[in-house]
Amino acid sequence: MKIHIPSIFLACLLASTGDALAQPAGLHLKSQAALIMDVQHGRVLHAKNPDTILPIASITKLMTAIVVLDAKLPLDERIRIDTADIDLLKNTRSRLHVGTSLTRRELLRLALMSSENRAAAALGRAYPGGRPAFVAAMNDKAFELGMGNSYFVEPTGLNSANVSTARDLAKLVDAAYSYDAIRQFTTTAAHAVTLGDQDRSLQFINSNNLVRSGTWDIGISKTGFLSEAGRCLVMHAKITGKPIIIVLLDSVGKNSRIGDANRIKKWMETGFTRKIRG
Repeated sequence: MKIHIPSIFLACLLASTGDALAQPAGLHLKSQAALIMDVQHGRVLHAKNPDTILPIASITKLMTAIVVLDAKLPLDERIRIDTADIDLLKNTRSRLHVGTSLTRRELLRLALMSSENRAAAALGRAYPGGRPAFVAAMNDKAFELGMGNSYFVEPTGLNSANVSTARDLAKLVDAAYSYDAIRQFTTTAAHAVTLGDQDRSLQFINSNNLVRSGTWDIGISKTGFLSEAGRCLVMHAKITGKPIIIVLLDSVGKNSRIGDANRIKKWMETGFTRKIRG
């Protein structure tokens, strides 16, 4: 039986012993780990500590979304925020109060777009078999995608035991790009949620200001932050018309991951693309 292996998986596999060749001069990133992938040609254009295992914070929510969508659960089913969805680990706040009822679609949108932790927690809790079954499905999917250095313990990313590598996350972003809902929700700049039991709405914005700025052509976006993980960013975007996957992990400083993304864009726009055509 012939097994089809996606080109990006082969590129990541083959590049694991040759990253020194994929580190051209002229690009200096502040993120501790990074990977830039030319999706069309399946090439690693730049790699920095691509196999270092790190906490990934809310990048986790991409896997959460994939597991929810793979299960083909009804997106119009209403799910009520429960006390079990409250973050007792980092004590983060949420605008989704206990008792709030939203559809699975809206929870998915908020988890992806504005990185809403209670939304992600509720999605995992409402999965058939509950959170243990959900986490098992996350790790099963990671295995299926060839993410051999990744491990998940919960659906929000608040636990620093959710870990991966830049190379593995490139595979996750590539897989996520095949889901219409993930492409739509991660690139929505802003969205108002009407609360079913109240005559008011809440306005949420995308956690990635590059999406809100409109200066990038972005197909997938997800940010993450924990003190243990630093600031993280993954994107599937077009630069000079070419689809590129960008993974930035453990960036120190509030704006450094955005600065790194813009440095990558400028690096590609000012001549590097001439070397990868054909």
